[in-house]
Formats: sequence, structure tokens, C-alpha cells
Amino acid sequence: MAIKTSTRPDSGPDRTVLVIYGTRPEAIKMAPVVRELAASPFFRPVVAVTGQHRSMLDQVNNLFGIVPDVDLDVLQQGQTLAGVTTRSLGGLEAAITEIQPHIVIVQGDTTTTFTGALAAFYLGVPVAHLEAGLRTNDPTSPFPEEINRRLTTQLADLHLAPTPTSRDNLLAEGVKPDTVLVVGNTVIDSLLWVVKEPVPKDDPLLAELERNASGDRPVLLVTAHRRESWGEPMRNIGKALAQLATERPDLLIVFPIHRNPTVRGAIMPAVSGLTNVVVSDPADYTAFAHLMSRATIVLTDSGGVQEEAPSLGKPVLVMRDNTERPEGVDAGTVALVGTDPRRIVDGVGRLLDEPAAYAAMAEAVNPYGDGGAARRSVAALAHYFGLGPPVDEFVPRFRPPVGPATIGVPRQARTAVGRSASRASTGATDDHQPVQVNQIHPERT
Repeated sequence: MAIKTSTRPDSGPDRTVLVIYGTRPEAIKMAPVVRELAASPFFRPVVAVTGQHRSMLDQVNNLFGIVPDVDLDVLQQGQTLAGVTTRSLGGLEAAITEIQPHIVIVQGDTTTTFTGALAAFYLGVPVAHLEAGLRTNDPTSPFPEEINRRLTTQLADLHLAPTPTSRDNLLAEGVKPDTVLVVGNTVIDSLLWVVKEPVPKDDPLLAELERNASGDRPVLLVTAHRRESWGEPMRNIGKALAQLATERPDLLIVFPIHRNPTVRGAIMPAVSGLTNVVVSDPADYTAFAHLMSRATIVLTDSGGVQEEAPSLGKPVLVMRDNTERPEGVDAGTVALVGTDPRRIVDGVGRLLDEPAAYAAMAEAVNPYGDGGAARRSVAALAHYFGLGPPVDEFVPRFRPPVGPATIGVPRQARTAVGRSASRASTGATDDHQPVQVNQIHPERT
């Protein structure tokens, strides 16, 4: 779906919505909204991207058939937060001035989110904030996301909260109740669409997984990139993965690693040469969704993965000391393990060795969405402009939205996966082919 830039109409119900995003997670969560806007009789979507992420952003746009009307391409080698902020702010101010939208919609908590809202505010254009109200109450964690979303709240006119908890956070800060609506999280909309797509046959990581993780071999899917974990915390993650790989040779660890050389430099020395660790470039979104579906456990510091994996019935261990998504912790599908190697190793080990503990997390409540968040979000925009009725809010479900075939306790958890620990002493690895770590040449992003 290619969207053509249009100027603000002088009259009539057709209103221009400028959709602004810059990173892969934003693109995943904005794509269903762009599609819904394009199908609406009331709105004309125009897409502006900052290119805060480059190749990963482009991959998601291509997947959903979105051709941005404006691409600022702010990414520079060795960029700083201040540099991204100033380049994005100036470029988005110019784009808003030219396009003259009726409203700007931003998502989440990135630098693009904050600068998009600020540029619109400076120009007197209303702002809708998708995924509003997430909080850790620690300004430094996650950094700089916690401050970005707090500042965006101050600039927004319409707050589209993903959960009742997020709504309550906003109301506690004095946001007017009639500007807040619980719509669910659009990441579930995207996920449920993507997992219905065929498994990509040409993805090298999925192909390697198919060759080396047949049957009931447990798979630990890992992602890590948080800025506040750079340095010693990230090196500790590498140590934990190395310990798990050494003590549990039957465990296959799959790590589509972020392109940032700081992340790679901290992780790669610890896991290089371990035959049951697969490190690859970041998987595209379709491949990653299928990786999550195949995984036994997900170990991550990502916010979006905390929302996605529960919809596939996967226990999530979060390598952070706090989370702006406490709903998963409260529901029991997410647990915080921080970046201490002992806590990570113990957390993974408990899920592998104790079927009851695994079942308790895998079959827990999915509190994040039901696939209708984009529809509610666009209906909320229509109501904001007086073009439609009030919107029925999202009420969290008490069963994961994906069918029974993809949820529950995998066979290896039901049949004492802990046997892999005993094999560590003998070096036994069944008849699985050894998997070599892919040595990746660092790329600066």
C-alpha cells in the first residue's frame, strides 16, 4: 500500500493524519494503524519516518507495504542522542509545516516519538500518542525512553493507552480522563497477522533452527540491546549465556543480535566457539515471529517482546530490574531477572527443570491485546473529530489470543527438560548436529 502525500483539505470530513515513526518497533506497532487509516472514510494517512533505525525499519515497511512519504534518514555513524534529537526535530518541523495535517500520531517512547510530538506542539497541531502511559517511575531506566514518554504525555491531546494500568498511570499524573482511552496494544494486531503468514523458507536463521532444533530440543531465544545495559551489564549477559550453553549442551541458544557494535562487542567474546549458540544478524519481523513461536523460553530486555511472546504462550524472562509493562509480571507470564548472571541462569534453569513452573508462565493471562487495537485507535481519532461514536475500550483477555496449537507446555517441559543438566557432566548432546556461532563483522548504527 503506497500512500501519496496530500495537503490538508480546506473542508469536508477527509482529514490528514501524519503518522510519525523512526524505529523498527514503532513501525511494527504503527503499521496496523496506517492500514486502518487508509481504509477509513474519514482519514488520509501520510507517513513520515526519521530513519532512526535504517535497515530494520525498511524491512518492516516493506513487509506491510508502506511507502513513507517523508524520509528524513537521520541515521549517522556514531550518532549521539542529542544529534538524533536535533536532526529529527528540525526535519519533522519542516514536514509538518509542508503537510499541514489535522493531527499527528506518534507511538511509544523513542526520540522520534518525543521530537514528533514537540514539533507538532510548536506548530499548534494536535498530537495523538499511541501506547501512552507506560511507566517505570525511574527516569534513568529505560534510558532515555522513560523521559521520552513522560515528555510526550505533556504534549499530547489524545492518549491511546494499551492497558488499564497505563490509563491509571496517566490519570494519576493529572491527565484529563476524557482524553484517555484504553485500546490495547497494536503489536498484537501485527503479530497475529504475521504468524498466519507462511514460514519464510529463505531465512538462514530459521533454516539453521530447522536443522538443529528438531523434535523436542529446547530453544532459548535471546534479544538484548538496552542502552542502560551497555558495558558490564551486557558483558554479564554474555557470561550467563556462556554458562547456560556449557552446562546445558542440549539447549540451543538463538541470538539475533542487534547491529550496534557496543552490544556485539560485549556479547560475542563470551559465546564465540560455543557449538550450541547461534548468533545472527537481526531477523526480519516475520522470521522473528516464527522464532518466538518455536522457542521454549524467551530471554529479552525488549519491551515489545514482553507483549508479543505471551500471545504465543511463551514464558518471558526480562533482563532488567524494572519494567514499564507490569501487567505481564502481575499476570505471571513475565519475570524480571536483571543482568546478574546467576539470576539469569537460575531463571532459565527453573523453567527448563520444573514443568509446573513452566506451565504457570506459559498458560498465564495475556493482558496486552486482542488484535483490535488499531481499529479502536482509528475510531478514537474519529470520535475526537466528532465523526464517530465513543469507542468501547479494550478489556484484557484471560486466555492468549493465539489458538491452542501454539500455546501451553511444550513436550520437552512436560518430560523433564532438566535431563540436559545431567548430560552436561558427560558431554552428551544426543544426535544433534553442532551449531557454530556466526562470526559477525560489527556494523555501526
